[in-house]
Amino acid sequence: MQFAFDAVLFRWAARTDASWYFVAVPAEFGDEIREIPLMPRGFGAVRVEVEAAGVRWRTSIFPDTESGRYHLPVKQAVRTAAAAGEGDTLAVRMTVLEA
Repeated sequence: MQFAFDAVLFRWAARTDASWYFVAVPAEFGDEIREIPLMPRGFGAVRVEVEAAGVRWRTSIFPDTESGRYHLPVKQAVRTAAAAGEGDTLAVRMTVLEA
């Protein structure tokens, strides 16, 4: 299952001293992802392959208990390639991996 969306880059509020940045997966996509029969993973994580700013990588998205949305970690190489920082919008293409 593939998704394309634009999302605002934000720093993880629980660790503002760290360099953990994320984008929120749109709520409607999260609803679709929850319906996919996937093998259970720790913390409700879902394996994905992502492309943004010409960089492709594999990671996991994680459900946020407060918002109910999945959060996608965005690594430094992507932020550098996009010349993006906190508050900037990032174009994302994401594929949910079966295993």
